[in-house]
Amino acid sequence: MSFDYLNALQKKPTSRTPVWIMRQAGRYLPEYRATRKRAGDFMSLCKSPDFACEVTLQPLDRFDLDAAILFSDILTIPDAMGLGLYFSEGEGPRFKKKISNAIDITNLPRPNIGEELSYVNDAVSQIKKALNGRVPLIGFTGSPWTLATYMVEGGSSKNFSMVKGLMYEDPKHMHLLLDKLADSVIDYLDGQVQAGAESLMVFDTWGGLLNTESYENFSLRYMQKIVEGIKSKHQDSVPITLFTKGGGMWVEKIAATGCDAIGLDWTIELGDAQNRVGSKVALQGNLDPCVLYASPDRIREEAHKVLSQFTGNTGHVFNLGHGISPDVDPEHLKVLIDCVHEFRGQV
Repeated sequence: MSFDYLNALQKKPTSRTPVWIMRQAGRYLPEYRATRKRAGDFMSLCKSPDFACEVTLQPLDRFDLDAAILFSDILTIPDAMGLGLYFSEGEGPRFKKKISNAIDITNLPRPNIGEELSYVNDAVSQIKKALNGRVPLIGFTGSPWTLATYMVEGGSSKNFSMVKGLMYEDPKHMHLLLDKLADSVIDYLDGQVQAGAESLMVFDTWGGLLNTESYENFSLRYMQKIVEGIKSKHQDSVPITLFTKGGGMWVEKIAATGCDAIGLDWTIELGDAQNRVGSKVALQGNLDPCVLYASPDRIREEAHKVLSQFTGNTGHVFNLGHGISPDVDPEHLKVLIDCVHEFRGQV
């Protein structure tokens, strides 16, 4: 196994800058589209360990990636809470039920992760076996705040008025909802680790919607609870990366949670983040995904800009600042990955 990815997260020496890509198993790959067609729909794809394993491995067969990430969805926990997750073509994730008031929150059950999300742990076990030590496997979850946004809105939203309105009007019950979600996330991630995940990532997709006070109280507080919960079970054996999209202004606060790494989007320079957090945590990121629409020469040029900003010898995992777009040419991603590995050899 190449240990560069895990070593970088732990700020140990690496032979090259490790790279993996958010949504690296996805619609930009023709083989993924073919597998999804065979599965019938997205949820059938997610809930089948065989299909989940197949699509997790697809990008590794194409590209020289340094980590695999479990193929699943961030909204599996709300689905297990009885909200009925489904996907409409062109609309993204939706719920048959949504959280509308304090009674809904009070009555929301804490799922039995081992039973209701057994298909996720089964997929992790199957992927780990199929990898056979090839690269480390990343497990993941959505942050409590991000899960709550979808649960209250009933899906995605343009302005997130319902969830933010509930947060301001009834903070007590919003905290109850987030506490329930954080407890469920700890159980969920613990199950993934026991099934074979060697690193964990928390996607706080909508934390950047909040002002600083609200971010600390309603998003970061619960990610810190997750970090502490996992580390109490596994000490420092499983590195945890926290990624808040739009969270560059809060990197010092994120680093103080006890996480091992911070994921960065493209709105903050990697060098700026490194200057602000020092060697306290590793950094992941942070090329703008739209760079992959450019020519190979421009892709290399922009990748070099990111790589050149990091001044240490380790502690950097190269990634995009968010997920790869579904209409990107896979050959452009290959150019990027090869460029990252070649650059490390020039330093």
